[in-house]
Amino acid sequence: MSAATDAPAPPAAPAGPSHGRRIFLIWLPAAVIADLLIWLAWGPHLPPGAMSSAASVQQFAIKVMAVMAAPVMLFVLVYFGYALIVWRQRDGDEEDGPALHGNTRVQATWITVTTVIVLSLFVFGTVALVTSNGAGAGEGPQPIWRPGGTPLQVQVIGQQWRFTYRYPQFGGFETTQLVLPAGQWVEFNVTSLDVIHSFWAYQLGVKADANPGVNNIAYSKPDHTGRVTVRCAELCGLWHGAMFNNGAVVSVTAFRAWAAASRVRLASVTRVLPPYATTYDPTVVPQINKAMAKGGIAGANGYYYPPQDPVQP
Repeated sequence: MSAATDAPAPPAAPAGPSHGRRIFLIWLPAAVIADLLIWLAWGPHLPPGAMSSAASVQQFAIKVMAVMAAPVMLFVLVYFGYALIVWRQRDGDEEDGPALHGNTRVQATWITVTTVIVLSLFVFGTVALVTSNGAGAGEGPQPIWRPGGTPLQVQVIGQQWRFTYRYPQFGGFETTQLVLPAGQWVEFNVTSLDVIHSFWAYQLGVKADANPGVNNIAYSKPDHTGRVTVRCAELCGLWHGAMFNNGAVVSVTAFRAWAAASRVRLASVTRVLPPYATTYDPTVVPQINKAMAKGGIAGANGYYYPPQDPVQP
């Protein structure tokens, strides 16, 4: 009895490696390197660029979300790769792994981290929408935020299948050319004469729906001169894919010269247009477009057909 009691205890099983620490030490430098590459190398080239205030803020938002998402994605990939290499089934190993009944620490950490990320993005997005950051999204006729001073007003009129632009501060002339001055806030008043369109000025970071009978206001301040690509981003009929054109951001002097020359050149057309308003009665569209066609401006509703259309008016 005594001999059995005094027998030495069997040696304890050697402690296994700390897999959590290993995974963390692999994940941490990878996450830091990925975030630095995203912010410094990839970030400045992310869409929609930095041509305007709205575009710059959208690019910044994408960078922030990418920096927050990269460590989470890398953690999943590192854990998956570690599991494939370290915990894979080896030849001759027919035993089942130990039963897992949950890990309170891991669960609490995962819930806490993901909750913080989601709530942080919620606060970030909310602040962006109620300040100048969300000004390019089109917030209806009464936007939450407005710039100080007197912005340049440009009315964007969507019609099948062309955007036209009206400048009420320069006599209300209407043209198919979108020309804007650099360094000045622009107020886009977006509407439609027929169906729903979507005005998407890519490099300006402006994307606003064009709905008939509705004035949708968006703001942006072009910071650099250059070319602007305008597309319709809402399926609007047969020639939706051809509803695009190019605008330009020019110097203030060049813009004023262009506006003055266009006002004189289009005076005869402007006289037969309805008075400037935030929306227009679609029943007068044919009369408007007949006048524009006589003035050499391609309208819509039968007065604009792409060159590839086999049937021309």
